Amino acid sequence: MTQYASPVDAPSTLKPAQVAMAMVEAAMAKHRTRADKVFFKAFMAGVMLSFGGLLSQIISGGSPGLNTSNPGLVKVLGGFVFPVGLVMIVLQGQELLTSNLMVFPMALVKRALPWWSLPLNWLLVTFGNLTGSLFFAGILVKYSGIIDSAPYDTYAASFAEHKAVEPHFYQIFLRGIACNWLVCIAVWQAAGARDTVSKIFAIWIPIWIFVSCGYDHVIANMFSIPLGIMYGADLTVAEYIRKSLIASYLGNIVGGLLVGLPAVYFYLGNWNPNSEEVAESVRSAEEGEGMNDDIMVKRRA
Repeated sequence: MTQYASPVDAPSTLKPAQVAMAMVEAAMAKHRTRADKVFFKAFMAGVMLSFGGLLSQIISGGSPGLNTSNPGLVKVLGGFVFPVGLVMIVLQGQELLTSNLMVFPMALVKRALPWWSLPLNWLLVTFGNLTGSLFFAGILVKYSGIIDSAPYDTYAASFAEHKAVEPHFYQIFLRGIACNWLVCIAVWQAAGARDTVSKIFAIWIPIWIFVSCGYDHVIANMFSIPLGIMYGADLTVAEYIRKSLIASYLGNIVGGLLVGLPAVYFYLGNWNPNSEEVAESVRSAEEGEGMNDDIMVKRRA
């Protein structure tokens, strides 16, 4: 018999095993969502993440004196504002590729989904995130003219070169691993938190770290690097794809696996994702309930 925790005795956070189950169930719900909805949710996520990227660039690029005297402080300040994008994505329930790089492998390992669900979702979400990022960079930034004056325009170009020209392929790959390790930890922690303030705080710290350290997020780069190209960076689209996009994408995949696969090993050994109880949770997720709503906090009697 399954009983649900009342609002009085419901814990403030979920246990790691409950979060791991919620991640697999989230992948199952995503798989059952219509392809057009997945794409447009991914488009919206690309826009939301770009808001954070733009704010970070405005602070970092608009502080040339501080950049010269105290560059570390500028990195910390720029990193501090970037998480607003992921906060909006999580609270709105949009589709961001980097968290799906974690949850879909988890679901495949538990045989909760067919193998083709992974490439289908990753392809849809990649192009949805890309179109949202390019729309924001091209229409809401470049053609709106909000950073056309110095020092913002020159910073946008130099930032793209710093991300895609200066480092080697293997360096971007390694930075991509660290980046999505932190991003998936942020999403994991947010899924385990039950109130909005806790979710925001759980997201903020890991994202602040990855941006301040300069790690590479494939979707964030889909905004910042094309924006830099639009402002005259010494970089072609082909060079960006061949070096930065592929390297950060592969690194982000590894980073997601480093969170998801150990979680399956630690917490989901005897868990059956095809049970009726799980089916009920997945149906609730499809109807718009969050991964950690009351239906996810259960006591078995």
